[in-house]
Amino acid sequence: MARLSPFSFIGLIGICWGSYDAKVSGDETHKVVVRVIDGETSLPIGARIYLHGPDQKPYYFTSLESGGTAIRYEKQNWNNARSVEHHTTVSPHPCLAEVPSGKYELRVERGQVCFPVTRTFEIDRDISLAIPLTPWFDPNRLGWYSGDTHLHRSIDELKNILVAEDLNVAMPLTHWVTQSDQPPSKGDKNIAETLPNELIEVDSTHVIWPRNTEYEIFTIGPKRHTLGALFVLGHRESLERGVPPWKPVIEQAVASGALLDMDKLDWPFSMVLPVLAPTALYELTNNHMWRTEFGFRQWNSPTPGFLQPPFGNTQGGEREWIDYTLGMYYALLNCGLKMPPSAGTANGVHPVPAGFGRVYVHVPGPFSYKAWLEGLGKGRSFVTTGPMLIASADEAFPGETFHLAQGEKKSLRLRIEVDSETPLAYAEVIVNGEPLQLLRANSAPSRIGSYRTQWEVQVEVDRSGWFAVRTWENREKGRIRFAHTAPWYVQMENEPVRIPFHEKEYLVQRMQGEIERSRTVLRDEAIAEYREALAFYESRPVKDDAELVRAESRPLQDDGKEVWLKNMIVHHRFTASELRLATGLSIEEAQREIERLTKLQPNDLARSSESNNQDRLLVLPYPGGRHPRRGFLDGAIRPQRDTKLSLFAPWKDGGYVVIDAPEAIFSNLGLLYLAHTHVPTLWSEKGIDLPKREWEPNGSGWSMSQTLPNGVRFGCRVEPQVDRVSMDMELTNGTDQKLTGLRTQVCSMLKAADGFQSQSAHRIVERGPFIAIRAAETDRWLITAWTPNQRVWSNPPVPCIHSDPQFPDCPPGETVQVRGNFWFYEGDKIESKLKELVTQIFDKGR
Repeated sequence: MARLSPFSFIGLIGICWGSYDAKVSGDETHKVVVRVIDGETSLPIGARIYLHGPDQKPYYFTSLESGGTAIRYEKQNWNNARSVEHHTTVSPHPCLAEVPSGKYELRVERGQVCFPVTRTFEIDRDISLAIPLTPWFDPNRLGWYSGDTHLHRSIDELKNILVAEDLNVAMPLTHWVTQSDQPPSKGDKNIAETLPNELIEVDSTHVIWPRNTEYEIFTIGPKRHTLGALFVLGHRESLERGVPPWKPVIEQAVASGALLDMDKLDWPFSMVLPVLAPTALYELTNNHMWRTEFGFRQWNSPTPGFLQPPFGNTQGGEREWIDYTLGMYYALLNCGLKMPPSAGTANGVHPVPAGFGRVYVHVPGPFSYKAWLEGLGKGRSFVTTGPMLIASADEAFPGETFHLAQGEKKSLRLRIEVDSETPLAYAEVIVNGEPLQLLRANSAPSRIGSYRTQWEVQVEVDRSGWFAVRTWENREKGRIRFAHTAPWYVQMENEPVRIPFHEKEYLVQRMQGEIERSRTVLRDEAIAEYREALAFYESRPVKDDAELVRAESRPLQDDGKEVWLKNMIVHHRFTASELRLATGLSIEEAQREIERLTKLQPNDLARSSESNNQDRLLVLPYPGGRHPRRGFLDGAIRPQRDTKLSLFAPWKDGGYVVIDAPEAIFSNLGLLYLAHTHVPTLWSEKGIDLPKREWEPNGSGWSMSQTLPNGVRFGCRVEPQVDRVSMDMELTNGTDQKLTGLRTQVCSMLKAADGFQSQSAHRIVERGPFIAIRAAETDRWLITAWTPNQRVWSNPPVPCIHSDPQFPDCPPGETVQVRGNFWFYEGDKIESKLKELVTQIFDKGR
């Protein structure tokens, strides 16, 4: 595409602002005429327009030409009054708004790949504006075409919306039924219009398939009993079957060539669907992901720790919802299911523009709806709420299956290119649900202001499974945009995909709970479908982790067994598989211990009594068995528990921070110590394994020490206080030479700290030696400082914060010391708090 130079673009903006009518109106209201044009060609284009006046009151536009259209959209979420979407989608024609005098903000957007334009101005006369929108990427040129599979708009409205949003394919759910046994042709929420039985072409690359159905069941007969939703996409004739049972509808849809699309899998009944419809689509960007403020914080089904947020909550913020959505998807892929992703907004119901989240499908050759639908069903796709993510593995787009011979290992070349409106945060290669490769972003700005990031990496595959790529983009006010490819699959002859035990346990428990909830409500045929799904999940072969357990576990000793079990089960809320990895117990033994201790000491009661009501913060040795990081796992392979402590937040269900004290010690001799496998240490290069160490009780605190093979000894003492956790670390030089450059890393890992685990750019304040990080949506802060200090920094993909101390140079036989503190603070005066803490740690020597 031809691009404007920066100077010509600035000139165009000047022309736009000079094109107003200078005549002052004597009327109460003034006319605002807007023409939206392509910033490269100056041709008129459709767009989405926001106009807000004083007190953020929205204003809307009408079209000024007989052939033009302007459609007003105003939605407010019923859970969150701040979640609003007020805009007008306009065709490529001039449009008009009439407004009183005052200060206004105009914002114009178009789909996902145009730079938005914002103007703020005083209106005291009629004005006319030409607003240029410049595309920063052209997916169609590369054969990628977008779609939204979950829309609640009329056909006439969509003819406007597709052009305004540059959305290639719309699949409106024109039939929508919410009552059991009711045929969708007579659905209680159907769009009341005559539907054609053929494709509607707005133009050569913007099309509407008019017949799609949503089963969203809330009542069974006269009884309120929520099941959830399933979409049938692309059928020709009206569906005449009610549900449940679901199989007859699924079989009819598949036989007719329609696609099935699974809505959010937090619906109570939804885990039955992947078994009954194993090739169905799954909405990775779903109708709870919005441009406006996140709204649905209460979810239908509980979330175990591995899905995030911590501790099995049924609520969370935007990132927690995304993690929950992705985690459920990964668990199902680990069952051996092949589920292409889809994307749907429920525009028409929720406060979100059409296509805010969309699926891009690769179409070889000229665009056609038939080819697009085929590619969607085969998973030649990626989904996105912002970044454009195009990746290939050995030149194959997502959806491809790579075949391995028995025992074969293969290295696949993964090429990734991401274009984004703002700088990318990072990307990850997901292998069988684990983010095994972190890809740091070195986004190169283009001359028009967008960013491009490229990687070429190798993916090693040696068993049946799958892999995919996801990427993250941080936006203003802590908001997140992300993209995710469909999976590539790996099949080793007849070897099945093996699921981690904790994921299998989750799926089995979901089905068992739903059977119990519904057995007196649903007919026998429907319960039989539930039992079929349960049997499927129960039959999944489990991943063999015996070697990892042997390497990582520390068997319980009789004298400390009960203390460690309470630590893991009551305080850290371990699952059976985590308990097995930490201790070497069998799954059955671990389950019995969990059942025994949770009956004796319910988690909430135990946590409240020990961490909130005592006069000191709760600090416990970190027991291993659960990786303390969420991401950048390739930078921390097999983390040791030796130097790790858990600092529990004083807030109810606030979780805990894992402190690695120390994570690493560097010196003039080389890397003396590292608390995980990543880069070689002096000892790993010689094949020397350090002895495993444990934290020992020391008064009201804990202490730990380690002596290295060259005689260097280091140790740490930790003392919980009422308002902080104080720490002292010392190093004794047992060598015959002076130690210099004793840089030390102390890592505070936030994976399990509620509100801090999102891997995003929270508000971080660095005032060396202090570093403070704010929770995503509250005025809770974590603060740490070590002295003498070499640097403070953060690493969002982990996520973690660092205040890293520097030991003084240490002659032979001498001991040097550094000191640190960690605080939990709640309030909105962080700068004042840090000034107070400066006095506390420096004036008092702490």
